[in-house]
Amino acid sequence: MKKFILSLLTIYLFIPISVFAYSDYIMASGQNIGIELKSDYVLVVGSYKIKNYNVLVDTDLKIGDKITKINNEKVTSIEEMQKIINEINEDEVEVTYIRGKKEYTEQITLYKENGEYKTGLYVRDMIRGVATLTFVDVANNNTFGALGHEIIEKSTKSKFDSKNGTIFSSTVTSITKSSNGDPGEKNARSDSSSIYGKVSENTSSGIFGTYTSSLPNSKLYKVATPNEIKQGKAKILTVITENKVEEFDINIIRINENSNSKNILFEVTDERLLEKTGGIVQGMSGSPIVQGENIIGAVNFVLVDSPEKGYGIFITNMLEEAEN
Repeated sequence: MKKFILSLLTIYLFIPISVFAYSDYIMASGQNIGIELKSDYVLVVGSYKIKNYNVLVDTDLKIGDKITKINNEKVTSIEEMQKIINEINEDEVEVTYIRGKKEYTEQITLYKENGEYKTGLYVRDMIRGVATLTFVDVANNNTFGALGHEIIEKSTKSKFDSKNGTIFSSTVTSITKSSNGDPGEKNARSDSSSIYGKVSENTSSGIFGTYTSSLPNSKLYKVATPNEIKQGKAKILTVITENKVEEFDINIIRINENSNSKNILFEVTDERLLEKTGGIVQGMSGSPIVQGENIIGAVNFVLVDSPEKGYGIFITNMLEEAEN
């Protein structure tokens, strides 16, 4: 069975049916971007032993728990959490955390080292990565979409909940080429001070938000519905050198309207792209797929054992999620 990796993841029963407000024509991008997502909690991603005490062994705290308070004081970042702990200046604190949809509290022991208290926890409040901007809906408040899949926190293997983030300038410096069983990646230099837009949600169909910078001079494509997509020739728009968006040939093998994300199975046929990248590499997630004058989807998965093949999500799935 083929393996799949992320290139960095409704039932309608009621009337009236939702009417989506996205435009008939949108800007297909292909621009390389850096991404930063921030949480409003502190995520537990691991632990380390201090004097025979391991907080994840000796308490009920677990990897994936979301710390929201220390001694009933709200924390939204690692910096806030450390500041509160140091100000409390005690050897034990009460931690309030969310697991699933329930709130819990737990007493944990602290240890002082070099004038600073240690919890024994590895924690995270932010994720950064490199991906590709899929579209900007210019006529709809410059709404943008990227990635075509959710951003996963690697330690917990779960979606990183965030409604606060940015996309920013990123330049491809080199490519680590894909080979069978070993997916490659875009290597990039990013500048988080050169912001392109604000992220408002991280979903299974991609990340979405508002593009706030000057719009690049990119072509508007007609939004294709799934029944307008054909097997055969198409192109992807992506960057493999610095900031230059280029078109590369692909062949659509299969179209699946019954999946939420793996809708378009394709193979790379462009010899130059195959030579440079070996096929699909991490960082191509979000690369627009166009067919003729239509934008039909975005690259979102690679087949690890056959990296010349990949999957794309329907552009309508991304646009509908952006409207929710």
